[in-house]
Amino acid sequence: MNAAVRKFLIPLAGVLLLTLALAGCSPATPAPPASNPTDTTSTTRPALSGTIEIDGSSTVFPITEAVAEEFRKLYPRMRINVGISGTGGGFKRFTAGETQISDASRPIKATEKEQASKNGIEWIEMPVAYDGLSVLVNVKNTWTVSMTTAELKKLWEPGSTVKRWNQIRSGWPDQPINLYGPGTDSGTFDYFTEAINGKEDASRPDYTASEDDNVLVQGIAGDPNALGYFGYAYYVENKNKLKLVAIDGGSGPVLPSEETIRNGAYKPLSRPIFIYINKAALARPEVKELVRFYMTKGPDLVAEVGYVPLPSGAYNENLAKLR
Repeated sequence: MNAAVRKFLIPLAGVLLLTLALAGCSPATPAPPASNPTDTTSTTRPALSGTIEIDGSSTVFPITEAVAEEFRKLYPRMRINVGISGTGGGFKRFTAGETQISDASRPIKATEKEQASKNGIEWIEMPVAYDGLSVLVNVKNTWTVSMTTAELKKLWEPGSTVKRWNQIRSGWPDQPINLYGPGTDSGTFDYFTEAINGKEDASRPDYTASEDDNVLVQGIAGDPNALGYFGYAYYVENKNKLKLVAIDGGSGPVLPSEETIRNGAYKPLSRPIFIYINKAALARPEVKELVRFYMTKGPDLVAEVGYVPLPSGAYNENLAKLR
């Protein structure tokens, strides 16, 4: 080793020895314990497992699906199946005891209550959000800015012969009008027909129907001559594909929005939406905990998916029903 190298290494070795000595004098800092946000062995969170069956309204589906996803993050051993057979289809399964929770975009009917009673099913109704049933056209439609409820009735009532846009208003184009809407098992169909046509289930039959609102979104988005209706959240999710139509219920045209739905200015198509719970199923801790979670975390998710939360007191009343 030459003198130059030796001259450099000797001071460096001294620095290293000093560093090691100082490190030995410093107390060791223990590593923080590992944390797992989904640890179900926590003393404050019991480990829940099992399967919960939910079916019903495609309008309520986005809220319930969002709640189910967040719940599964806390309880990964849970399986929650959420179907979209429509409000009527959901109540058929619910009143037969096949599901624990039913999503509904309208209140339960007398015939459905009777069927539940025959099968020994007791239930609890809980409103979960406000919806503004929305009328939509294709984004290429430049002429339909607003419609009156009378014009909607003329278009959708049983026996309607309206097949072209200029049959609604003379200034609109002489082009075919293609209709899209929920199927007859849908609570949205029930609500729209009563609010617009004056009688539940009263509607022209010659339109493209689906219980899945995503199918209606795709249909309207791909058809320049389309007009249809479904829940507000599906518009919010697809704003770039669809165009809202303002509705004149007698006080001038109003577009659905969080504000106009909440304050009732968007009439007559604003409405509450619900879940129904089988009372016997609440004996299962996982069902009761899911409903409690729905009423405490659900309001934030309601806004996230595009609906309007109820006043906080409504959710507190729902929680009181659990007790």
